[in-house]
Amino acid sequence: MSEHTVSIPTFSKVWVALLALTAVEVFLAYEQVPTLIMLTALIGLSVIKAALIIGYFMHLKFERLSLFLTLFPMLVFCILLMLIFLGDATRIPHMRPGA
Repeated sequence: MSEHTVSIPTFSKVWVALLALTAVEVFLAYEQVPTLIMLTALIGLSVIKAALIIGYFMHLKFERLSLFLTLFPMLVFCILLMLIFLGDATRIPHMRPGA
């Protein structure tokens, strides 16, 4: 029986990586970065953070199929939600106040 275990130093490294990714996200929020670049970076960093959390803290790293079945449908769902609300996001700047 081959048992996959993750040690405390590995958890510590993942925690530090998550902390660093969060610091980058906060830094991007305070900087004057173009919106498209900022949103693309934030989405990318969020996907990486989700993969780390699911892989290590939810112990799905060694279950490749479970990891794929967890991440891929949520990625599709998030992209669909963004496309659904894209129409409202492009319409808002053209709305008249008080109308």
